[in-house]
Amino acid sequence: DIGMIMARRLTWEGAKVEAVVEIMPYPSGLVRNKVQCLDDFGIPLYLSHTVVRVHGKDRVTGITIAKVDDSWKVIPGTEIFFNCDTLLLSVGLIPENEVSKKAGIKLARTNGPEVNQFLQTTVDGIFASGNVLQVHDLVDNVAIEAKRAGTMAAMHAMGTKLPSINAPEAVPVVAGNGVGYVVPNKININVVDALAAKIGPVKVSFRVKKPVGDQYVKIKNGSTEIYSKFNKHLRPSEMVILELAPEALKGVDKANPIEIYLEAKEMNKAVEAKNP
Repeated sequence: DIGMIMARRLTWEGAKVEAVVEIMPYPSGLVRNKVQCLDDFGIPLYLSHTVVRVHGKDRVTGITIAKVDDSWKVIPGTEIFFNCDTLLLSVGLIPENEVSKKAGIKLARTNGPEVNQFLQTTVDGIFASGNVLQVHDLVDNVAIEAKRAGTMAAMHAMGTKLPSINAPEAVPVVAGNGVGYVVPNKININVVDALAAKIGPVKVSFRVKKPVGDQYVKIKNGSTEIYSKFNKHLRPSEMVILELAPEALKGVDKANPIEIYLEAKEMNKAVEAKNP
């Protein structure tokens, strides 16, 4: 998103943007940003390409890009040269968590704090939301998540004992087939019903690893399916947020993790036919 947005901004400021180059075979940003930032301004997007050489001595005089294969290895003979004076790199975002580290909060593989459904970290009384927890694509979701974390922090400050992510009844939530990551990292099962009236359903957010279509998003605990919803399109650039009602989490076996995964429509039909 940042690369495409900057391409538009530079065009507004009078620069001529020769191209936006993406090593993945699909745009890493939102579809609307591709349309509004690139297509509307006639800026070419080269997918499955990367920069292989920067030309110039005292300053940039040109850039050579080339096509890459599925292993990101450069394909000889596919080089394209651009006569230009600037190379702008957009290398993605990760949460800034120096404060979290100093507080002794355990970080997840996303580089954000580990949290339970109350957005409480591994340090009692510290809550996380927004881009410090996970990088959001929509500010609306940041505001909603921040309000939820603020509500939890206020409840904690007023004396409501919120369960710890470190408690034995906190069941791990893991990313399965096709899912890159999931938040929260654990769900405290024993208090889902008791606090449902105050905080509403359990919210689960995730991103897929690559663009896919005609997929069921499923959640299971052991061999028990507790959630299933069909999605026509899923993209890594678009965070998916699910709501789990308290009833869906009743009977969860604490000995098994809660797994969120994707299942192709065809496979789902085969399973239904096998188990009518």
